Amino acid sequence: MEINLVLVVVGVITLASGAVAGYYARQSIARKQLSTAEGKASSILEEAKQKYKEETLEAKNKAVEILEDAKNKEKEREAQIRQMEKRLEGREEMIDGKMDELDKGRNLLEKKVLDIKKIRKESEAIKKKELDRLEKIAGLNKEQAKKVLLQLTEDKYKKDLVERIKKLENEGVDELKKKSQSIIAQAIQKYAGSHSAEMTTSTVSIPSDEIKGKIIGREGRNIKALERLTGVEVIVDDTPETIVISSFDPVRRETARIALAKLIEDGRIHPTRIEEAVEYAQGEIDNKIKEAGEAATYDVGVAGLDPKLVYLIGRLRYRTSFGQNVLIHSMEVAHLSGALAAELGADVAAAKKAGLLHDIGKAVDHEIQGTHVKIGIKILEKFNIDQPVIDAMKSHHEEYPFGSTESFIVAAADAISAGRPGARKDTLEKYLKRIGELEDIVNSFKSVDKSYAIQAGREIRVFVDSEKLDDYGSIKLARDIADKIEEDLKYPGEIKVNVLRETRSIEFAR
Repeated sequence: MEINLVLVVVGVITLASGAVAGYYARQSIARKQLSTAEGKASSILEEAKQKYKEETLEAKNKAVEILEDAKNKEKEREAQIRQMEKRLEGREEMIDGKMDELDKGRNLLEKKVLDIKKIRKESEAIKKKELDRLEKIAGLNKEQAKKVLLQLTEDKYKKDLVERIKKLENEGVDELKKKSQSIIAQAIQKYAGSHSAEMTTSTVSIPSDEIKGKIIGREGRNIKALERLTGVEVIVDDTPETIVISSFDPVRRETARIALAKLIEDGRIHPTRIEEAVEYAQGEIDNKIKEAGEAATYDVGVAGLDPKLVYLIGRLRYRTSFGQNVLIHSMEVAHLSGALAAELGADVAAAKKAGLLHDIGKAVDHEIQGTHVKIGIKILEKFNIDQPVIDAMKSHHEEYPFGSTESFIVAAADAISAGRPGARKDTLEKYLKRIGELEDIVNSFKSVDKSYAIQAGREIRVFVDSEKLDDYGSIKLARDIADKIEEDLKYPGEIKVNVLRETRSIEFAR
C-alpha cells in the first residue's frame, strides 16, 4: 500500500518535472523560431523602406521635371500672349487712326453735301427767277416758249431733219429687211413642199348626157335618194357631160361625188344601189381623212396627237380658204414656223405644232357657231394640248394679243403661206371692195390730192400738192396713212405706202 503510494507520488513528481521540462523546451524552441521570423520581417521591412525611399526620390525628381516643363511652357505662352497683345494694340491704334480719318472725311462730305444742296437751292431760285423774268419779258409761259423754240428749230433745220430721218429710216429698214429676208428665205428653202393647192371640185364628168336621165330616175326618185342620203343638192342642167354637186359641207359634197362616180362607173342606178354607193363613199372618205391626217402629222414631224384630233386635221383636206387647200396651207405654216423658230432660237416643237393646228377650227366651223380661232381653241383645250401651243396659234389673226415669240412666228408663217402669189383666189367683188376701202382711207386725208391702189392692193401711191406739203410733211403723212390702214383694214402681208410730191416748173417761150 505504501509502495503503491510511493510509486504514485514518484510518478506524479516525474510527470510534473517532465511537464516543466517540456514547457521550457517548447519556450526555447518558440523563442528561436520567433527570432528567426522577426529577422526575416525586419529584413523585408528594411528592403521595403529602402525601395520606398528610392521610388519616392524618383517620383520627386519626375515631378520636379514636369513642373519645370510646365513652367517653361507657361513662360512661352505668356511671351506669345504679350506679343499678340502688342499686335492687337498696334492694330487698335491703326484702326482708331483710320476711324478718325473716316470721321473727318464723313464730316467733310456732309459739309460738301450741305454746300451742294445750298448751291442747288440758290441755282434753282436763280433759275426760277430768270424764267419768271423771261416769261414776263416774252409774254410766254414755259410750255409756250418750248413750242416756239421747237417750231423755230424745226423751221430752221427742217432740211437737216428730213435728211437725217431719211438716213435713219433707210439704214434701219435696209438692215431689218436684209435680216428678215435672210431668215424668211432660209425658212422657205428648208420647206420645199408643193406650191400647187389641191382644189376641191364640185363637178362630176359623165361619159354622155344619156346618163343624166338615169341619175334623175323615174319621177326623180334616184336624184332625190342621192340628195337625201348625202345631204347635197345635185344639179342636172344643160351643161354638156357635167353634173354639179352643191353643198355647204365639203365632206358631204365629196361623199356625193365619190358615190356618183361609183354609180356612173357601175351603170346600175337605183335607190338600193345608191344606198350601197353612198355607204361605200362614206367609208372611202373616212379612210382618206384618216390617211390625210396621219400623213400630215408624219410629214410635219408632230407626234403624240389624239387619233380624233388627227382625224380633224385630215378633214382640212376637204376645206379651202380663198381657193387655198387648208390642209396644205397648215402644213406649209408648220414647216415655215419650225424653220423660223430654229433661226430665232424659239421652241421649234411648239411652233410646228401650233402652225399645223392654227386652222383646226375650220374643220368644223360650218357646224359650230363662232370664228375658226375660237373653235380651234376649244378643240385644242378638249384634247389637252399644251397651253404654249394654244397661245401660239390663237393670235394668227390678231383676235388675241401676242403672248410669246412663237405666236409672232406662227402669224408670220401664216402670212407668208397665204400671201405668196397664186396661193389664194378672191372674188372680183371682194377684191374691188378691198381696193375701194384702201383708196377711201387714203383720200380721207386733207393733204392728199389723189391716190391709186396697185399691185393687187399691196401698194398705194399717194399724190400730194407740193405747195401745201413739204418733204418733212410727206414723211409724216406716209406714217399717218400707214397707221390708219393698220387700224382700219385687215389684210394679209403688208401694204406699201408711197407718197409722191412733185414740183413742176413750167415756162413758155414766145
